[in-house]
Amino acid sequence: MILTIFGATGTTGRELVQQALITGHTVKAFGRNVFATDFLKHDNLQLLQGALFDPKDVKQAIKNSDAVLSVIGGAIDGTDKSRSLGIKNIIAQMEATSVKRIVALGGMGVLPAEDGCLLMDAEDYPQEYLPVGIEHRRAYELLRASSLDWTFIAAPDLVEAPATGSFSTTSESMPSRENPHINTGDLALFMLNELTKNHFIRQRVGITN
Repeated sequence: MILTIFGATGTTGRELVQQALITGHTVKAFGRNVFATDFLKHDNLQLLQGALFDPKDVKQAIKNSDAVLSVIGGAIDGTDKSRSLGIKNIIAQMEATSVKRIVALGGMGVLPAEDGCLLMDAEDYPQEYLPVGIEHRRAYELLRASSLDWTFIAAPDLVEAPATGSFSTTSESMPSRENPHINTGDLALFMLNELTKNHFIRQRVGITN
């Protein structure tokens, strides 16, 4: 497959690029400072420098791709709107270029709680994660309102570590609430697997090691 990866220079993004190339995909790695990242040269890797909020840059990155992976990061204090406004632009350009499939990374706060509310609305939800949770919720709402075949990964705390292949996933819930975390390598592995298996189309997915 030809994959466009947004957020390619981040920890999870670099894992995605590496694993996608190893498994035979062609990768278009998009980022503002993508040429400053130490990607190894590869015949199936194209580096695309651009602005996430620029429609022309994003459209050009998506054009002729089979699918999109979004692992957009940024500050968690609510000042960085890349997660919501970035995904809004990605959705618009995917719809404009007839690319339907996207797997996007968000946070576990967007998963539903037992009472039907979101986890981020619970009284015991860590307040320091609330601003970024609001960004994730907006991104999820934009995907849900789109015509795309999306999967929203509602990830817990990320641990920079290689893939183990040992992790659990659940549709619309977190597999475990006891010290939930996910290795960036396993997160990338699952996102790539989901692109080909399509088990969670138009669903939120909880994941943890």
